[in-house]
Amino acid sequence: QVQLVESGGGLVQAGGSLRLSCAASGRAFSSRAVGWFRQAQGKEREFVAVISWAGGSTEYEDSVKGRFTISRDNAKNRVYLQMNSLRPEDTAVYYCATFRYPNFDGTRRLEGSYDYWGQGTQVTVSS
Repeated sequence: QVQLVESGGGLVQAGGSLRLSCAASGRAFSSRAVGWFRQAQGKEREFVAVISWAGGSTEYEDSVKGRFTISRDNAKNRVYLQMNSLRPEDTAVYYCATFRYPNFDGTRRLEGSYDYWGQGTQVTVSS
């Protein structure tokens, strides 16, 4: 069992930065890849970024490449999402989730490949 709690969201002006944190309980966390997803109002939840269990592999959605950085500290059971150069279109509720499969494979962008989810943290970017 893994429990996830996101924090760090808030209101920021376009061009600003935020750092989201995903805190986990449960020993299985450090052996799992972890992803960030987001859901804007009236839209489906979408993939943002994912990091492998050891942190050696990462992947990003095209619109956030070069602006967002995912990282993790397994000693602290935390995964982070550093978001720079924020845009109004980044406004959404951001969720972290654990990848359910042992292999860091091609399904890692799919919502159904994740089993444990946090409650989300709101990010609002004003223009």
